Amino acid sequence: MASREDGEIGVSIGKLGDDDDARESLISKGKESVTMVLLSTFVAVCGSFGFGSCIGFSAPAQADLRKDLDLSLSEYGLFGSLMNFGAMIGAVASGPTSDFIGRKGAMRVSAVICTIGWLAIYFAQGAVLLDLGRFATGYGIGVLSYVVPIFIAEITPKNLRGALTTLNQLMITVGIAVAFIIGALVSWRTLALTGIVPCFVLLVGLVFIPESPRWLAKIGRRKEFEDACQILRGKDADISAEVQEIQEHIDTLESLPKGRVQDLFQWNYIRPVIVGVGLMVFQQFGGVNGIIFYSSDTFAAAGFSSARLATILLGLTQIPVTMLGAILLDRTGRRPLLMISASGTFLGTFQAGLSFYFRDHNMYTDWAPILAVSGMLTYLGSFSIGMGAIPWVIMSEIFPINIKGIAGSLVTLVNWSGSWFTSYSFNFLMSWNSAGTFFIYAIINAVTVVFVAKMVPETKVEHWKRFMHQ
Repeated sequence: MASREDGEIGVSIGKLGDDDDARESLISKGKESVTMVLLSTFVAVCGSFGFGSCIGFSAPAQADLRKDLDLSLSEYGLFGSLMNFGAMIGAVASGPTSDFIGRKGAMRVSAVICTIGWLAIYFAQGAVLLDLGRFATGYGIGVLSYVVPIFIAEITPKNLRGALTTLNQLMITVGIAVAFIIGALVSWRTLALTGIVPCFVLLVGLVFIPESPRWLAKIGRRKEFEDACQILRGKDADISAEVQEIQEHIDTLESLPKGRVQDLFQWNYIRPVIVGVGLMVFQQFGGVNGIIFYSSDTFAAAGFSSARLATILLGLTQIPVTMLGAILLDRTGRRPLLMISASGTFLGTFQAGLSFYFRDHNMYTDWAPILAVSGMLTYLGSFSIGMGAIPWVIMSEIFPINIKGIAGSLVTLVNWSGSWFTSYSFNFLMSWNSAGTFFIYAIINAVTVVFVAKMVPETKVEHWKRFMHQ
């Protein structure tokens, strides 16, 4: 039997699916072009690529950067984690910023702040400027982590929305992989300069694409709203029905009461809040940012002869697996893919823990490094196929529209807080007990499997429609 909160979530998602179908029917009239939509999406995901570049910087840079600037382990741990602290603040500010100056304005400001941050890292001669630069890039990607997928979703017709919104996560993984590869070939200062490239492309590209029509409608700029719709759909497209639908949607949103923090603790909403927050906690505390940020040194500690090669393999693994996850997401459903992903992260961290245990006890010394690499590849591949993107998808689907904004802010803050804690504590945990570190992550990932099995509903629209009519 469906619980009360299940019913309300289902109705909300069912309406969302019906609205999407109606919208698709409305905007299919006339001669539509997707050229500008594709161009606008490409420009926006340059921000996602920059996001990945920022995440991927610390792993290949760690050894040389610490040596050149004479940083202690704790100082480098602070440097690595400051990106997450900046992103926490950026994520909190992202909603008000993008509502006040627009989606394009928020992306433009973020690109400038990231550029300043990368330059600060490049010119750093000590920890202070280095940390300020890392904080600035973190703030910039914190804003981008919110505004890029929102912008893509607001400009894209339904038949392309799923594929194009997954480009956000894909380009993050591509950015990480490229940072790993380039970082193995150039100095850390040169690597910092490469982080400016996607920021520059984003700044230039924003000149040539329209603002989000939904944001323009929201602030009452009717003429610009209609012009943006026409540019996005093509000069010969009939946009009258879509314009009317968007305006009605905006009017409906404005008529709803504003969500408050205390609303999240009402009985109607407590389960989706637990699911959303829980998925973000397990996503981060399973070890992902510690593993990615410091992979090069971790491989070296495991005794692998070519730590940089292993780091490159780690980055490259994410790209095809993330693409596979995007393909499977709407075919298998969110929950089964999440179960497979969480099981794989458990297996990967358990393998890595075993490899360090064998190394510490001089057991299977020839096989221990290979076990570490295969374990971390298994972990990151499994993470990329589900745990990386699906919690964000589920978050967007389980919250009723009247609390979606405040609930989204909460889970985003939890996500970045967990990311900061994991990246800051990783080196300290590894110096305490490397095998124990990965066994702790393995336990957390095992609990994730149980949490998904017991608490997380399937949120595919078709599933909810069938469920609600049973």
